[in-house]
Amino acid sequence: MGLRVLVVDDSATARAVLTEILRQDSDIESVEAAPDAYVARDKIVKFRPDVICLDVEMPRMDGITFLRKIMQYMPTPVIMVSSLTTQGARTTLDALEAGAVDFIPKMHSNLYEGRSAIEEELLTKVKAAAKAKVRPKTTAPKPSERLEYKSFTTTQKLIAIGSSTGGTEALKEVLTKLPANSPGVLVTQHMPASFTGQFANRLNELCAMEVKEAQSGDTLGVGKVFIAPGDKHMVLRRSGARYYVEVGDGQKVSGHRPSVDVLFNSVAKVAGDNAIGVILTGMGSDGARGLLKMHETGAVTLGQDEASCVVYGMPKVAYELGAVDTQVPLEKMASKILSELSRMTT
Repeated sequence: MGLRVLVVDDSATARAVLTEILRQDSDIESVEAAPDAYVARDKIVKFRPDVICLDVEMPRMDGITFLRKIMQYMPTPVIMVSSLTTQGARTTLDALEAGAVDFIPKMHSNLYEGRSAIEEELLTKVKAAAKAKVRPKTTAPKPSERLEYKSFTTTQKLIAIGSSTGGTEALKEVLTKLPANSPGVLVTQHMPASFTGQFANRLNELCAMEVKEAQSGDTLGVGKVFIAPGDKHMVLRRSGARYYVEVGDGQKVSGHRPSVDVLFNSVAKVAGDNAIGVILTGMGSDGARGLLKMHETGAVTLGQDEASCVVYGMPKVAYELGAVDTQVPLEKMASKILSELSRMTT
């Protein structure tokens, strides 16, 4: 049986383009379309889609409100189709918090013009979403309980984290539990350039640590988290006893910019066994080989376990390569990081 996909978008052009792209793939058995949430609701009941592509802005009922209803009454993998505007970024982050698996950015207001830019990404993400674990969301999540860390005495330790599909919520789960005196954290999450600043700001409001989008020259230290900017690679550098970051252009690595492999390779080279490497949920293999480099240089390496991943892709490849010391459930990742840090500093 092939995949069944429902496209929900008030734009007839968008519906036509997305449907046409999806129908050309042999892995997709059937595609239905709906102009609004009310038509879509009836089609979900009859059609039982494996994946829903949902527009953020729609009449009668907006995409976020409809998404929440889907996740409460008939949990289904949802991919949001959003604009690359500041408001689009905010709304997309709201959607990921509400349970969306992933998103496709509209590169142009007219999808016919931007078709080539989204075609491969749409098909890849729809197939990955079909395998994603989607859990019902009936109530607002409880705030994470912040952990304590008492034994930290050196600025030489650091944490490097890589994530992709499902990663925004996974990162929030981990970072909100880390106390203000945690060692510096470097994060590469696959996101467009217009999204990473908003994401960093949102995390900064929730975390005890200071979270910001990285800029070249930022010094890594206790209580600081730097998020790699979208469409830029982030690497760790060292000058004397000081760790700092550089962000810059360059070819995509493992299909991505920013790339987790680029970050992890630099951490392996610069920090060696002073680092902890963490690979979280995401499709593909970015970060797996970089984590292996970290493992080979003596770093502690942790991978999110299959049961708690939205998509068990990146952590699976890393584990199969022998790059992961320990697989850890997401809800225990922060405490595992802190226990490993305590062991490293005693």
